[in-house]
Amino acid sequence: MSNLTRSEWETMAASLSINGKAWINGKYTDAESGETFDCQSPVDGRHLASIASCDSADVNKAVSVARNTFESGEWSELSPVRRKKTLQAFAALMEENAQELALLETLDMGKPISESLNDDITGSVNSIRWCAEAIDKLYDEVAPTENDVLGLVTREPVGVVAAVVPWNFPLNMACWKLGPALAAGNSVILKPSEKSPLTAIRIAELAEQAGLPKGVLQVLPGFGHTAGKALALHNDVDCIAFTGSTAVAKQLQVYAGESNMKRVWLEAGGKSPQIVFADCENLDKAASVAAMAIGYNQGEVCTAASRLLVERSIYDEFMELVKHYMHDWHPGHPLDPQTSSGAIVDQIQTTRVLDYIESGKQGGARLTFGGRQVMQETGGFYIEPTVFEGVDNTMAIAREEIFGPVLSAIAFDTEEEAVQIANDTIYGLAAALWTDNLGRAHRVSKRLRAGSVFVNNYHGGDMTVPFGGFKQSGNGRDKSLHAFDKYTELKTTWVALS
Repeated sequence: MSNLTRSEWETMAASLSINGKAWINGKYTDAESGETFDCQSPVDGRHLASIASCDSADVNKAVSVARNTFESGEWSELSPVRRKKTLQAFAALMEENAQELALLETLDMGKPISESLNDDITGSVNSIRWCAEAIDKLYDEVAPTENDVLGLVTREPVGVVAAVVPWNFPLNMACWKLGPALAAGNSVILKPSEKSPLTAIRIAELAEQAGLPKGVLQVLPGFGHTAGKALALHNDVDCIAFTGSTAVAKQLQVYAGESNMKRVWLEAGGKSPQIVFADCENLDKAASVAAMAIGYNQGEVCTAASRLLVERSIYDEFMELVKHYMHDWHPGHPLDPQTSSGAIVDQIQTTRVLDYIESGKQGGARLTFGGRQVMQETGGFYIEPTVFEGVDNTMAIAREEIFGPVLSAIAFDTEEEAVQIANDTIYGLAAALWTDNLGRAHRVSKRLRAGSVFVNNYHGGDMTVPFGGFKQSGNGRDKSLHAFDKYTELKTTWVALS
């Protein structure tokens, strides 16, 4: 936890040197085309940097370097304990530069500086450190065969991994993928979102300082339809790991099929339900968490609990509590350490959120809290936390991922109805329920079709448990030892002993 004031963060920001170049084969470089795009801060609209706009030429170069590095064995055949030490050094350097990384994250994406520092950067460091520590604890297998044969089951790195990550948690989502992929011995090409590429560019240099060989980690900033598409179609990329929208996730599967059938691991969208039953005794806590679950990170969270299902007998009382706590998530200046909610990432996303708010009003829902763009005099992008009531689960605001601080409240009468409404979605990333009935907690959590189910909390978990979704929220899992399954191949070696 930093003790810096807003003024001190602003002074640091004024003197910050920002690099916008790609990192290929161990050095910063311009895009082959020389093309760049502007990186502007959603905090106040200021120009932060000109970013290298990588395309297929840069992808071809980076993939060739990654393949050669992988085949050389310099990293892929290094002992797990030696890879562990290098990644631990990488994590330590990220920790030493935590303030700079947090500042880059806030200026680039708009989230509060306290969140960037204490959640995102801390979580990123922990991801690398945890996976580094795990890699020499993963044992291979000896199959229970007949006595005259030996069946060995071993893990090998998959090869060249393309990691395509989103703009809402830029470094944290990158490290969820870099940790297991690098620890397992792969060469990784990281493609950050064009909306928030700065921390990805910065950590490439830190990785080299930690001792990662050239070509093991490369960073290609650029757009999804250029650099991202080229990576997905490249015949020498063995695996693509993606976090982002469901629409893009589907397209990546098509590209993989059109090219080399590369492994495709997807963490996509969500429209997560949070169910509050009348037998929940601590409604005040539940309401506070309900507000947090849509206000945190400006609602730009794939697991945001954007559908609030409340038992009718407590509905009015509970919604008053929720709206009381929504005041805690009014946006403020992101460099103020007391700010809990910051800026929307850019004008495009701001317009998208405001359009959904208008859709809710036009569609018959009741806007009962917030719903306005504020702080426009700053030059940045800020939207009040927003509550709609009288929502039907068929409305667009209840079915489509908004990715902003917009909550749709729905009343229900029975447990069966609550489960039906909760599961009536194409998504299945997260869900939650609040109850003091132990039987109901187990019964309902088992029936909810989601990769993560929270009981009497929201956003719980750490690196020890897997994260990912059901249905069109994706496949595969980040975090935990299960993440290594995405970046390794299983090989059976059958040895005749007689």
